[in-house]
Amino acid sequence: MAARKLNGKVLVVATHNAGKVREIGQLIAPFGLTARSAAELGLDEPDETGVTFEENAYTKAHAAAVATGLPSLADDSGLCVAALDDAPGVYTADWAEQADGSRDFQMAMQKVEDKLAECGANDPAQRGAMFVATLCLCWPDGHAEYFRGEVQGQMIWPPTGTQGFGYDPVFLPKGEDRTFGQMSAEEKHGWTPGGDEPLSHRSRAFDKFAAACLENE
Repeated sequence: MAARKLNGKVLVVATHNAGKVREIGQLIAPFGLTARSAAELGLDEPDETGVTFEENAYTKAHAAAVATGLPSLADDSGLCVAALDDAPGVYTADWAEQADGSRDFQMAMQKVEDKLAECGANDPAQRGAMFVATLCLCWPDGHAEYFRGEVQGQMIWPPTGTQGFGYDPVFLPKGEDRTFGQMSAEEKHGWTPGGDEPLSHRSRAFDKFAAACLENE
């Protein structure tokens, strides 16, 4: 069954994460779409109680779509480290949460490294990981489309690079010699309509989303 096409020029991006809004805004720009974030619209963040990326993405996208009456796009993404049984996974952001509700990703990166050390994962071959991103496009009537992207790589230490956000400075994508934290947004995404497969997990998910819901409008 063909995916439902997205009409209109405004897309609600159901997140309060400025980094994600910036990345998605850059990706939708070639289609003449404007991103408006949940934070900009004063929307509350719903509780993410799902145990999969898809469940959490739907929770956020559906809440924003109902609140605004507009199609809403949510991303739920995370870092899955093989030696840690794919943790932190859907709890990736939670590992950065502090007592006051703010997030400290330096602390989160250190936590991952400490747990890798605890299980003796010191050799590069033992430090495999992947970033996963699931995009959910949801309409106010509850209809949803899902798009998943993954990128394989390995964990490195110490953190290297100051670009990107989250765990980017400790993730070395497969086949690359620089972390996500050392790459510009253009290098990290590497996406153009109809181009080669992009690099990042989010842009790979977006590539599928664009092909299904945006192209050939």
